[in-house]
Amino acid sequence: MSLSITGGEALLPERGLTPADIHTDGGLIVEKGAGGRRLDASGLLVLPGIVDLHGDAFERQIQPRPGVAFPMDLALAETEAQLLANGITTAFHGVTLSWEHGLRSKETWALLLAALAANRPRQMCDMRIHLRWEAYNLDALDLAIAAIDAGEVHLLAFNDHTPGMVRKIADPAAAAKYSERAGMTPDAFQALLAGVAARVSEVPAAHARITAAARAAGLPIASHDDPSVEKRAEFRAEGARISDFPMNEPTARAATEAGDWVVMGSPNVVRGGSHMGWASAATMVEAGLCHILTSDYFYPALLQAAFILAERSDGLGKRWDLISANPAAAAGLTDRGHIAPGLRADLVLVAATPAPRIVATIAGGRVAHLTAEGAARLH
Repeated sequence: MSLSITGGEALLPERGLTPADIHTDGGLIVEKGAGGRRLDASGLLVLPGIVDLHGDAFERQIQPRPGVAFPMDLALAETEAQLLANGITTAFHGVTLSWEHGLRSKETWALLLAALAANRPRQMCDMRIHLRWEAYNLDALDLAIAAIDAGEVHLLAFNDHTPGMVRKIADPAAAAKYSERAGMTPDAFQALLAGVAARVSEVPAAHARITAAARAAGLPIASHDDPSVEKRAEFRAEGARISDFPMNEPTARAATEAGDWVVMGSPNVVRGGSHMGWASAATMVEAGLCHILTSDYFYPALLQAAFILAERSDGLGKRWDLISANPAAAAGLTDRGHIAPGLRADLVLVAATPAPRIVATIAGGRVAHLTAEGAARLH
């Protein structure tokens, strides 16, 4: 199937935004059109598809309320619709594989992997797995390594929320949050947490095993919530070259100086700051200390953040790299992130005024999302 996108301003490597017609055929960007359909992009920007390295908003489709779960197929279908409507053509689902019951359990993990595999032939968004491995989840270690070995995991991130949960569990609000998510009573959850935390001596060996499996599989590796320069250095020595949400500027600066990718959330930019009270993503970007923005928990924030930052400085080209070229490079995906012949035909058509909005999303050369305005432009 071929498609020509004509009359728009395309974001091209080394050239920035420039009037250009973009042609696709067989799922790839090609130099010349081959007939087929035409999408009139007059007055629109034609941008590379968004690559989201860390998004967990899909959890709200699986469990929209604590203890209320929906079938995985339905949850993934709704998630894909939201991704494409927000211009995200490659999505790394940040799946937390925890010792917790319920939403982040090994049972939910297995259901998600099975649903993704079954639905992949019908999916337009390239949905991948960002395994957020909880350090104390010792009973699921073999399950996680088997998924890595089978090629079902595309990025590994080290997470260690257990010590923080131990510190917070005495707070009734925190206890209620954790227990509701797990579908347990607060007392039962507290007992489970105590049993898990008691196995602290086994954690280093488990960490070494899963790290070795990821390295053998050639996976990009990230560490999440790096608290210090020293901890980032430890993870870097193990092959983790992505610092996912460093907690402070000195850690982000050390990561940047060492050539690591620094990742922060786009909601932080849109809201004007971190909801956790941590570093400002916009400030970090402008200081050259953040190279990738992700959806984190809200898919629409990616598009908005790129435009907000573009208005503040440097123009759209460099800022769009934060949500397309840079995450693709960090993930080792050399076939996307730019508009150039031979690359995947992942494209987003955006009306920049009066406020940025997506008119159409092209995923793998197929029209994957089309607003009413977009439909009127397709011939």
